[in-house]
Amino acid sequence: MIQGAGSNVGKSMLVAGIARACVIRGLSVAPFKPQNMSNNAAVTTDGGEIGRAQALQARACGLDPIVDMNPVLLKPETDTGAQVIVQGQRLTTLRARDYGKMKSTLMPRVLESFERLKQGRDLVIVEGAGSPAEINLRAGDIANMGFAEAANVPVVLAGDIDRGGVIAQLVGTHAVLPEGDRNLIKAFLVNKFRGDIALFSDGATEIATRTGWSDLGTLTWFTDAWKLPAEDVLDIATRKGGGFKIVVPKLGRIANFDDLDPLVNEPDVTVEIIEPGRPLPLDADLVLIPGSKSTISDLAEFRRHGWDIDLHAHIRRGGHVLGICGGYQMLGREICDDDGIEGKPGRVPGLGHLDVVTKLEPKKTLSLTEATDRNSGETVQGYEIHLGRTEGPDTARAWLSIGDRTEGASNASGRVRGCYLHGLFCADGFRRQYLAGLGAHVSDASYEGQVDATLDALAQHIEAHLDLDTLLSIAK
Repeated sequence: MIQGAGSNVGKSMLVAGIARACVIRGLSVAPFKPQNMSNNAAVTTDGGEIGRAQALQARACGLDPIVDMNPVLLKPETDTGAQVIVQGQRLTTLRARDYGKMKSTLMPRVLESFERLKQGRDLVIVEGAGSPAEINLRAGDIANMGFAEAANVPVVLAGDIDRGGVIAQLVGTHAVLPEGDRNLIKAFLVNKFRGDIALFSDGATEIATRTGWSDLGTLTWFTDAWKLPAEDVLDIATRKGGGFKIVVPKLGRIANFDDLDPLVNEPDVTVEIIEPGRPLPLDADLVLIPGSKSTISDLAEFRRHGWDIDLHAHIRRGGHVLGICGGYQMLGREICDDDGIEGKPGRVPGLGHLDVVTKLEPKKTLSLTEATDRNSGETVQGYEIHLGRTEGPDTARAWLSIGDRTEGASNASGRVRGCYLHGLFCADGFRRQYLAGLGAHVSDASYEGQVDATLDALAQHIEAHLDLDTLLSIAK
């Protein structure tokens, strides 16, 4: 089990890279994360949803993603509450304090998934969440030491030297942990080092001396990390490329922002993330409104920042707009939440750029979907993950076909579009056709091929810097 001495130390990428390295060595490997918190979810082949990081890790293992890889997924809807997904399906929505009382009851389901996942595998690599040093959360824990103890899994603790204070991170974690938890940790590693690695040798010796843990090595900065899909909203950043500018307003409950990853990888494309309080730039070629876990509250925030005015001006100047999932719902005339799914029952006006109305409904659509772009004929492999149905006159100009039904909507000019399908831009043919139609210079690169090549490079990077032989000897 890879745990972190803090949040965002690189656990997800470490698991993906170690997994790919072990697969290259000829082992049968699977990823596992007992509890994840993310609004960036992936739809699984067995009809549920898990964290996007576990889907990437499954890919690193050469596996299709399944719900047992992440049996508990928390999807924040407010600052104090989240939707609770158990083994791929929504169980309930709870405030943080109420989930704290409930989480220990989920341990049997977590262990059940873990035991199934182990069958026939040489190795399962488990990712922790946050940090085990949060000892105030230890009671009933299923994410870190609570799981490691229950499943009898040895732990490797990772520290992040890029933030500074890595010796205190690791030695401090050793100091605050109770003896039983401390003894589960067998080794440590240091991640994200920049510069001359020899300068840290004394630091690594100090950590080993003060903790008694084996040193698995210091991993230098992996410069191509940005080419892999990100799960954490903290990792969303502007990526400067060429002259074609895609502007993305950063919604408070942004979800499934992996739609941006293939665009970031296009050399002629600059993807600019607009933080709250900043206007949408005048030189945007395309405004992309991404998915949202709480469409109505994010729509209110969109207006509060004045982005509705900026968007109207962008469209008046002849600019293009694409709304995906929650962004699609916002672009319509109205959002109806008569059942109070997102809060108080009611109806709110949308941005009014598409003549459609969305009705939120309790049943969630979860599906892996193959669609055809009706303009270019290109095939898209994507996924749907949403609540609600969207209908209205502009759906007569739907621009996708899924089997015998159409999907999406366009305004009369065709410059404003929306749809529920995530993953559109992973399809190289569609991405090239769409961007070229807007005036961008497109590359002939394969996005999926680039992801696999980057995973291979990450595996080689890990083999070069970490002691994988010792890590495998620690695994039970």
